[in-house]
Amino acid sequence: MKPSPTPAAGSPLCLKRQLCFALYAASNQVTRLARPALEQLGLTYPQYLVMMVLWEHAPCTVGEIGGQLMLDSGTLTPLLKRMEGNHLLTRTRDAADERCVRIALTAAGRALKRRASKVPELMRCQIALSTSSLEALREQLQALIAALQPAAAGNVDR
Repeated sequence: MKPSPTPAAGSPLCLKRQLCFALYAASNQVTRLARPALEQLGLTYPQYLVMMVLWEHAPCTVGEIGGQLMLDSGTLTPLLKRMEGNHLLTRTRDAADERCVRIALTAAGRALKRRASKVPELMRCQIALSTSSLEALREQLQALIAALQPAAAGNVDR
């Protein structure tokens, strides 16, 4: 069996022309940059994202966290259980609606915020772009996320 020819650089199938690959690769690299600092905090990157939502909005529901992080409850529940086991948060069923789980920070979870406040600057210092370039990139990515929302809503299983 002959290997298929490599697509030319101008081909729509050229890997370097793919937006999804550029986003995937950049996301992986940024997550790797954060890993050493997050390990010192005892957090994975997804746990760090949850903590940032909680530091800003706690107490809140699993659904509210999922909305902020664009994750479903099936993805969040095991993550939140591990974080509860690590004494960073509490999960409590709402008395009025047992389907609703409320998430609150523990004292340890609140105390972690001070130590975590150094992570964004540590990461920024490792990226060879100016602060203004990073801000512009973040704004472009947020615009992309907003532009993708109607498309994502249309892909819901029926």
